[in-house]
Amino acid sequence: MTFSSLVFLCIFLPIVFCLHWIIPSIKVRNGLLVMASLVFYAFGEPVYVLLMIFSSFFNYLSAILIKKFSPKPMLFLSVVVNIGILCVFKYTGMFLNTINQLTGLSLPVPEIALPIGISFFTFQALSYVIDVYRERVEVQKSFPKVLLYISFFPQLIAGPIVKYKDIAEEIEGRTLDQREMAEGFRRFIMGLGKKVLIANAMAVVVDNIFSHDVSSMNILVAWTAAIAYIMQIYYDFSGYSDMAIGLGKMFGFHFRENFDHPYVSVNIKEFWRRWHISLSSWFKDYVYIPLGGNRKGAIRTGINKLIVFFLTGLWHGANWTFVVWGLFHGFFSFLEEFVPRIRKLPRIIGHIYLIIVVTVGFVIFRADSMSQAFGIIGKMFMGLSFTDASMSLWWRQMTPYFIVMLIVAILAAGGVSMFAGKSKPKKSKEEELLKESISESKSLSEKENEERASIYLEKGNGSIGRFFEPASYVIAVVILAWCILRLSGGVYNPFIYFRF
Repeated sequence: MTFSSLVFLCIFLPIVFCLHWIIPSIKVRNGLLVMASLVFYAFGEPVYVLLMIFSSFFNYLSAILIKKFSPKPMLFLSVVVNIGILCVFKYTGMFLNTINQLTGLSLPVPEIALPIGISFFTFQALSYVIDVYRERVEVQKSFPKVLLYISFFPQLIAGPIVKYKDIAEEIEGRTLDQREMAEGFRRFIMGLGKKVLIANAMAVVVDNIFSHDVSSMNILVAWTAAIAYIMQIYYDFSGYSDMAIGLGKMFGFHFRENFDHPYVSVNIKEFWRRWHISLSSWFKDYVYIPLGGNRKGAIRTGINKLIVFFLTGLWHGANWTFVVWGLFHGFFSFLEEFVPRIRKLPRIIGHIYLIIVVTVGFVIFRADSMSQAFGIIGKMFMGLSFTDASMSLWWRQMTPYFIVMLIVAILAAGGVSMFAGKSKPKKSKEEELLKESISESKSLSEKENEERASIYLEKGNGSIGRFFEPASYVIAVVILAWCILRLSGGVYNPFIYFRF
């Protein structure tokens, strides 16, 4: 079951949301969400739901033993078991195939089905255990609450990766605010629109072109596929994150943002501050900083970044194309570390540099093999053969709907304001107003500070904000109806996260 399925939209979500709303007890609400999450996962993975329950119980028990008995040995065991499970289910085939290719052996390669979302719930479980070891969070003595944290369906199969400390208080006790639930509903629909209306339209073209032999492509076909894919993966991934954040709000939880207009970036460092923020944050906290971060000189910093990017690529899938993609980004991050002029380029040149690097990188990410990746990249820069076959392939992709959605995708990703001179997100103004209100009223209570900050924000929004808010709900309802119509019509609706 996925968020962009009619079963979820028309049956699962309405039933779970209504039951959660009418149940007064937080304990019963949590129980409902646990059961709903297990049903949600079992709908597509009836066997592997047991694996997720085992992972949750093992990490719940590990955290308790870390707190009571032997911190380091239990932490080591927990890391080994979690990474071991991930490697067995996700990387066994990749490693055995690699050994066979390098040595000429014919080792049998078992066909192990990949549990959906295993990378996400494994990293969440690990972060909880590590934070208990570091004494950043209190150990949770209730297994159902740990199970809810790990299995909660909004972020279970596609993130964002949520840290326990961010929602611990809301698991224990949360309030349901009607305004926030409405905002969550709107956020969910906007994410659904990203996925169904934009990402799926891009996916049709991407999958069609990538299914053809590279020899049938020219520069137009290759760049069409590359640009369509960077839009597909952004709107698919950020759309799912929007849906998860919106669903969280509907049930009283607050997840952190996972994407922040990454395509307006001007260098790789900025791009990774804006792209898949929860994953970048996870690797920073649990890999990069423990390796030494940037505290041991420029060379060591560059090496640490390469290690992180290697693991980031490997995390995404059991194919060497993902590893090369990660190292490709790591190379440019390393280059920016030693050639600071790159980070000081004029904004428009820096942006062009970033988009080319990211686009070429995502061709590697999407390709089935390195030979296909190199072939398409070659066509992107040297495919000047405009044969009837290649032009026919290109023209078949240029449907009116695709062209319109591509234009909308580029503009919404930041195409209108990317050269405005500021790369900070719009919310920075709101943050400044919030800081201003607090600094001017240090003698006030925390509640009074928040009230004053909200007044500043309302003033900042002005009449435009007062008009747009009700209009945005009307737009959301229209988008929801449009999405349901397209899904009812059997629109192409691929699930991009099966590799993760």
